[in-house]
Amino acid sequence: MNSATVRNLLVRGMLAGLGAGVLALVVAYFLGEPNVDGAIGFEESHAPAHEHEVELVSRSLQSTAGLATGVLLYGVAFGGIAALAYCFALGRVGRFGPRATALLLSGAALLTVYVVPFLKYPANPPAVGDHDTIAKRTTLYFLMMVLGVLLAIAAVIVGKRLTPRLGTWNATVAAVVGFVLVIGLAYGFLPAVNEVPADFPATLLWRFRLSSLAMQVTMWAAFGLVFGELAERLLNPRPATRPAGTKATAAAPN
Repeated sequence: MNSATVRNLLVRGMLAGLGAGVLALVVAYFLGEPNVDGAIGFEESHAPAHEHEVELVSRSLQSTAGLATGVLLYGVAFGGIAALAYCFALGRVGRFGPRATALLLSGAALLTVYVVPFLKYPANPPAVGDHDTIAKRTTLYFLMMVLGVLLAIAAVIVGKRLTPRLGTWNATVAAVVGFVLVIGLAYGFLPAVNEVPADFPATLLWRFRLSSLAMQVTMWAAFGLVFGELAERLLNPRPATRPAGTKATAAAPN
């Protein structure tokens, strides 16, 4: 793949990420923000009067322009990263076309970047979590995310090396089982984080986590579909067709 093709795919990946970010923004605003408001209300109702802080940025601005900026930048950035990973993966992970490779890559990104760390350290709304442990919790989350990505790459490599001896199906099953086992060991060895207040509404926490998951699923599913279509048109352009009723002109003899 030459540099011009990589550049074109990178641009398309960022555009697809932007479009996916718009859809994820809709999900985040209508499903996630009401739960954030509920968590903020819980936090304010349990805070002493002298601990109420003056907002540097209003809540309305946070839930609109702030949310849009964060989600759209996230979509563009991860869309570009995913496009570069796509350039490397195309033709190396199996006999998949551009669309199928894009969907496969999106599913792998959703699994490794979000689902794997989410199952160990799920997203929490405001009022959940100790301010003194933010650095620790952030480090553990990113460690889990990096482990998920590296182990997924290792699983693909192991699966390809086992294919000549075990066949495609058995090699794939062995690689997936190995991935799940090692992730399970990481879950067991890494410390747990449980800082949910005893009286925090369980339904509110559950809805917030579901909305966070829905946002990510929307983001990566939309990216896979849009980027797959853009990559298909770039890599496998359709031949130009002549208007109906016209005939090819035969070459005149010398």
